[in-house]
Amino acid sequence: MVAAAIMLGFGGTSVAATLVAKVDVSSQTMTVVHRGRVIHRWKVSTARRGYVTPRGQWRPKRMHRMWHSRKYDMSPMPYSIFYHRGYAIHGTNAVSRLGSPASHGCVRLHTSNAARLYSLVKQVGPGNTRVVVVD
Repeated sequence: MVAAAIMLGFGGTSVAATLVAKVDVSSQTMTVVHRGRVIHRWKVSTARRGYVTPRGQWRPKRMHRMWHSRKYDMSPMPYSIFYHRGYAIHGTNAVSRLGSPASHGCVRLHTSNAARLYSLVKQVGPGNTRVVVVD
């Protein structure tokens, strides 16, 4: 597990996490590592010009099978995993935009992938999960 953590650029507390969702903003991808093994690699959309997706690492704070953004016209956010303030990983119907910056700062995934991640976080628990966002 340590070797996988080093290879993916994780350090410190990330090594202890059972599940790690690493978002690489420069490549617009998410790598999901479960018990030291890469199990998924998906395209994402992070913040478009004028917005920011914060860098760092967090534990999920709250989860909602369906959430509607109060800030952005009640936009649907299926399988939301909130990890820092109002920022979340969630599903989107704008799948043609995945792989390029398109959001207001959240990390968008294909809804089926968001459902998979949501289920994994539920299974291992938010306390055993880390969301890591890097450049």
